[in-house]
Amino acid sequence: MSDKTKQVPDADDSNDEESTTPDESVATAKVDAPEASVEAVEASDEATEDESEPETEESAPAAAKAPRPKARNVHIRTPVKDGPGQYAVIETGGKQYRVMVGDRLTVEKITEDAGSDISFERVLLIGGDGSTRIGTPVVEGAAVTATVNNHGRGEKIVVFKYKAKKRYRRRTGHRQSQTYITITGITG
Repeated sequence: MSDKTKQVPDADDSNDEESTTPDESVATAKVDAPEASVEAVEASDEATEDESEPETEESAPAAAKAPRPKARNVHIRTPVKDGPGQYAVIETGGKQYRVMVGDRLTVEKITEDAGSDISFERVLLIGGDGSTRIGTPVVEGAAVTATVNNHGRGEKIVVFKYKAKKRYRRRTGHRQSQTYITITGITG
């Protein structure tokens, strides 16, 4: 037993100067230093009782909740029940995307309004239905239709310019405009 821990009085000891109840004896057993106060011990007892109860959404303080991670809605694929299904490779905004029906994509800004249907005619490849058709450079008569969900902006990119030894420093930021779409059909 360490020299900083107080002795717990036994129930057989009848000390007229200090009469302790079982709650106080437990509290004095948890004191690590002689200078600690009874209020601190009672507060620690309340804290251990709170830890034993499972926290719910209502009882958890708002500051204790972990912040939500930033959602990176780049490419979300919904599971397909009947095998891999048909897929296509489309080109939009100078980038190529492999898409299936039901996929949600984040692409470069498209000028269509939210809720409208769009069609991508630059289909570079169609596959998944037993045969693969590769375009030269695009597949003739093929199109991919999609619905525009909404528009937004990407994460901020910091642009920092400087010239060594010339005291020239410029810090600017940039957020790219983006469009969130859902693929609704592949034809061709």
